[in-house]
Amino acid sequence: MTAWLSWSCGKDSAYALGACADVTGLFTTVTAGRVPVHGVRRELVEAQAAALGLPLHVVELPWPCPNTEYERRTGAALAAARATGADTVVYGDLFLDDIRAYRERTLAGTGLTPRFPLWGRPTGALAREMIAAGLRAVVVSVDPARMPAELAGHAFDAEFLAALPEGVDPCGENGEFHTFVTAGPGFRAPVPVTVNRVGDRDGMLVAELVPGISPAAP
Repeated sequence: MTAWLSWSCGKDSAYALGACADVTGLFTTVTAGRVPVHGVRRELVEAQAAALGLPLHVVELPWPCPNTEYERRTGAALAAARATGADTVVYGDLFLDDIRAYRERTLAGTGLTPRFPLWGRPTGALAREMIAAGLRAVVVSVDPARMPAELAGHAFDAEFLAALPEGVDPCGENGEFHTFVTAGPGFRAPVPVTVNRVGDRDGMLVAELVPGISPAAP
């Protein structure tokens, strides 16, 4: 049994990877040179894959991207995974039932089985466990309607968790925030980055990362 992992560049996919010993490849989607939602540059995601010692399959998406085109292109990536001998796709999803159901429908009939190693874990305990395990990440985007703006660009650490307002999921599973992992289990070396600036993008406050010395690195 071998698996590919859906790589978002954030903490959940990285921790899901650490929970699986059979992952032989990563795949991610990129629009205009950036990972959607996270807004991270493609070259930084490629640096993550290199630090993990895993091949990265990049799915280029147009913008705008109708769902039919999204499914066509990601379907080609899944076929490539199957062609390499993979029989499983790993996801870092935590508790959103509609997302899980969509993943399961997408893989139906492909010969690939979805796996959710973090599913149902209490997210407060899970976030603290990630940090204790040595996972290091930068918060690359926050929803300013739900979180303090100054948390954009902050390290994902105990101080960050303590600053979260009541009602914000500690893992950001409802879209409150997103992260970029710089080090942790499975990483052969850190991926150093620094925050160049913080700006607005589609209603989210996004920290622009560039290669450099990361405040989240050990």
